[in-house]
Amino acid sequence: MLTTSFTETFGVEHPVVQGGMMFVGRAELAAAVCNAGGLGIITALTQPTPDDLAAEIERVKSLTDRPFGVNITLTLSINPPPFAEYRRVIIESGVPIVETAGSDPTVHIEHLKEHGIRVIHKCTSVTHALKAQRIGADAVSIDGFECAGHPGEDDIPGLILIPAAADSLSIPFVASGGFADGRGLAAALALGAGGINMGTRFMCTAESPVHDDIKRIIVDASERDTRLIMRQLRNSMRVAKNSVSDEVIEILERGGRFRDIKDLVAGVRGRRVFAEGDPELGIWTVGLAQGLVHDIPSAGEVVRRTAAEAEEVIRGLERRIVTDPLVSAGGGR
Repeated sequence: MLTTSFTETFGVEHPVVQGGMMFVGRAELAAAVCNAGGLGIITALTQPTPDDLAAEIERVKSLTDRPFGVNITLTLSINPPPFAEYRRVIIESGVPIVETAGSDPTVHIEHLKEHGIRVIHKCTSVTHALKAQRIGADAVSIDGFECAGHPGEDDIPGLILIPAAADSLSIPFVASGGFADGRGLAAALALGAGGINMGTRFMCTAESPVHDDIKRIIVDASERDTRLIMRQLRNSMRVAKNSVSDEVIEILERGGRFRDIKDLVAGVRGRRVFAEGDPELGIWTVGLAQGLVHDIPSAGEVVRRTAAEAEEVIRGLERRIVTDPLVSAGGGR
């Protein structure tokens, strides 16, 4: 068994986290991950109202007795969601773990920790991770350039970002972006992370609420089938390559502004993609890791298989290390 600072801090068996994905982080998926020993996360803003979130939390509790989390993504908008009400529901429902993401989480982290809730903050840079550590986060999820959704604007891949985080942080962290199997988990551990966060991999599981047609598209896709949109607006987003993402890129390359693409990138259209199975209905997020996803197993199998593969990779590396016989004998070249 792989025991790390992350598993010990959050009381999970395996250092595998199911990302809190918009429209995907629902009770059945999160509970299946938890029951297999990972950390499952439901997404607060997937629920239309705080009361709906309360009901979804109760559904998770009915399906697992293991630790689980709730993601709350702090968006900046003209009409923001009632974050304080969502936070109140999380506290009153006895949720043990919260994953925050987006804009400054200070107020949220302080309030949640007053009630004994452990907080993971999702970051795309070491600078932001250090701030999260300073304001009291118990852990961070460090997202590399490979991730689905918003990878930040620095374009730093995990191979650099993960060890940079390890050199700077004193709290546990998980690596996110580009992970889909045990090889990735073993690599992340070697680079200094305490585990991995997987989103795209868990989209393609039996318990995922994503339409089967979209799951099959991901399985058949390669790592080349994503697009980065809204780069000109400094709000980069990694999404599936389709006619809608191509149109967004074309409009912005002609000098368009957000008002010219807002209807194309509307979240309600992405929700319809996942619900109805038509990949051309809107923008939908997926990571480079889709090139490593080749099946649609249960979420529990993904957790157990990932942990077992990582252990085998680590043991295999130990066996494959070839010691120079001259060095072993004390000689020289």
